[in-house]
Amino acid sequence: MQIRKRVVITNTKSIKILGLILLSLLMLSGCGANNDSKAAVTKPEGSSSVAEKTTTIAASFYPMYIFALNVAKDIPNVKVIDMTKPTAGCLHDYAATPEDLKNLEGAKVLIINGAGMESFMDKITSQMPDLKIVEASKGIELIKGSGDEGDNAHVWVSITNAITQVQTIGNQLALLDPTNATKYKENTNEYIKKLEAERAKMHLALDGMKNRDIVTFHEAFPYFAKEFNFNIVAVIEREPGSTPNAKDLSETIDRVKNLKVKALFAEPQYSAKAAETIATATGAKVYTLDPVVMGPMEADAYINIMDNNLKTLEEALK
Repeated sequence: MQIRKRVVITNTKSIKILGLILLSLLMLSGCGANNDSKAAVTKPEGSSSVAEKTTTIAASFYPMYIFALNVAKDIPNVKVIDMTKPTAGCLHDYAATPEDLKNLEGAKVLIINGAGMESFMDKITSQMPDLKIVEASKGIELIKGSGDEGDNAHVWVSITNAITQVQTIGNQLALLDPTNATKYKENTNEYIKKLEAERAKMHLALDGMKNRDIVTFHEAFPYFAKEFNFNIVAVIEREPGSTPNAKDLSETIDRVKNLKVKALFAEPQYSAKAAETIATATGAKVYTLDPVVMGPMEADAYINIMDNNLKTLEEALK
């Protein structure tokens, strides 16, 4: 009887010990699960989310957007937006809309042409004092407009000036976003090489042409004419939409006849009615020359449009 009692006691103690061991194992396993969970959600020191690093670069209108798109090409977490609608055309007396200002929300940089093109800049800088402004035309020698028109702002229509603007944009973005400075510089150099190749191609085709007199639709082409040594002998509309009066039309018709101008250049963004009236009276033919203020939102758009301009000039002036 005593031996049986000792066995029961021993078994009871064994059960208690086994229970304590199992409880300890469960507690240790629970701590391990908690530690694993924390490791899964805790970020390494210095890490950040994609949203925190995104840099938004805005452009005032189409040509500045295309240039910025090339300079910021393939840089992670850098977004380029067009502040105005792609159909805005030349800004001239454009007034920034509430939608335009909304597009600038969250932007770090606004790239503008400058030279007086964006007349609404006071409104933007007063409402968004922290927005960094990059003036792409800075340092470019400006052509004076007719009468009291002030400086001509269409500097980008010259490929040489476009190259200067792209270089300015690349330099400034590298300063304002130093994390991506190397990539901005690489992209800038790559795009400038493409622009230089297009410029050389156009000079090769146009420099030997004997017919240098052209009539343009409005004051968008003085820099282009200077680049390729053309003579703008008349301008159909000083400002787009300002239909020339009878006196202006008569003077242009006389000039076209006297100089025996064979080509009139309208623009794809505006009605060619006035140009067609002059063509009917003079026998000249109407062609389309694009000042690159609208088009596809693609990186190669500027070069492609210039290439089309070259084909047009070759056909019109041969």
